[in-house]
Amino acid sequence: MNKKLLTALLALSLIVFGAPGAAEEPAAEPVSFELTQLGGGTLAMEDLRGQWVLLNYWATWCAPCRKEIPDLSELHARAPHVFVVGLAYEDTEPAEFLAFLEEFNPSYPNLLVDVFDPPQPFGAPRALPTSIVLDPEGRPVKTFVGPVTGAEIEAFIDTWDAD
Repeated sequence: MNKKLLTALLALSLIVFGAPGAAEEPAAEPVSFELTQLGGGTLAMEDLRGQWVLLNYWATWCAPCRKEIPDLSELHARAPHVFVVGLAYEDTEPAEFLAFLEEFNPSYPNLLVDVFDPPQPFGAPRALPTSIVLDPEGRPVKTFVGPVTGAEIEAFIDTWDAD
């Protein structure tokens, strides 16, 4: 592919999909939703108030998503002020999903998202992986489109806290 065509495609993708890591304006109100966990029970965003939350949309078939799991697991385990929640955006059987989780063993909760009714106000992600940072009050303050590292999340939080 020649450079002009590649540049044009990149520019078009930024117009259509937005720039990776584009900042979000804080919502007027904190987000409020709950998701059903496999095996029963729910995880409510209200229960996570007081800490930073990273909502990570991913799928088992997505190679960059799979690559993020160990780093996000390490972030979740070592940073008590950051709570990672995996939102598996795919239509799969719970048994297949559980087998995947056993193999990759993330340290944070992972929930299957109904692709026909994803959590609001976010809706369906434009690309996978997509990670949304919620501040301790539950407001979305940053969206990372594409792979992200725990170090990038912590650097963003440190910058936000410094303001």
